[in-house]
Amino acid sequence: MKLAIMQPYFSPYLGYFSLIKHSDQFILFDPVQHIRLGWIERNRILKPVEGWQYIGVSLEKHSRDTLIKELRIKNNTDWQDRIFRQLEHYKKRAPFYTKVIDLLHACFEKKTTSIVKLNEKCLSLVCEYIGIEFRSQIFSEMNLEVGTIKHPGEWAVRISEAMNASTYINPHGGMEIFNKQEFGDAKIELKFMQPLLSEYSQRRPAFEPGLSIIDVMMFNNEFEIRDMIDEFKYV
Repeated sequence: MKLAIMQPYFSPYLGYFSLIKHSDQFILFDPVQHIRLGWIERNRILKPVEGWQYIGVSLEKHSRDTLIKELRIKNNTDWQDRIFRQLEHYKKRAPFYTKVIDLLHACFEKKTTSIVKLNEKCLSLVCEYIGIEFRSQIFSEMNLEVGTIKHPGEWAVRISEAMNASTYINPHGGMEIFNKQEFGDAKIELKFMQPLLSEYSQRRPAFEPGLSIIDVMMFNNEFEIRDMIDEFKYV
């Protein structure tokens, strides 16, 4: 069984969905400290003319030590409307604007104060839209016994052992935190995935790479997106 573990990001980039598609089990990892200015509650889309901008979910004030699973959405603000206003400029050039907006309305219909639950719902709906399976669980709901964790990279080893995984797949950007010997001792294959992120037409002169899946869906149909998800290499 191939396992992948990622924090529950908000509308993440294409490589996140490559991990989802090419693993047998995907765990949304939420028992660790929320890092300010990360990807749990925000992501990037195009600006109207050039460059990119952030869109995001408003969160209640919280301490620096707050865990991801404890984060609460500030639902008395108009964060949904703000996101839709930021996306309006796509209507002029994006062929799948209406479909994506309808999808986001379905994502945001979920009445929850949990950013983890909101992101899980959005990830599930995006996977359904593009035609890939979302075999996921939220770590804090799994009651896995993983023992004492001595360093950040050990989480993946212990969870893989508890899940009887034969292979653990991680984005290539996190290679430095893992001890390959620990995986070898546990008889778990460790693989690092690097998405190729091919350019696609954004109907403007300069291509902005690595944006949210929202941008990808605005300009590509589900067949094209699945092809892009399959463009990666192991490093």
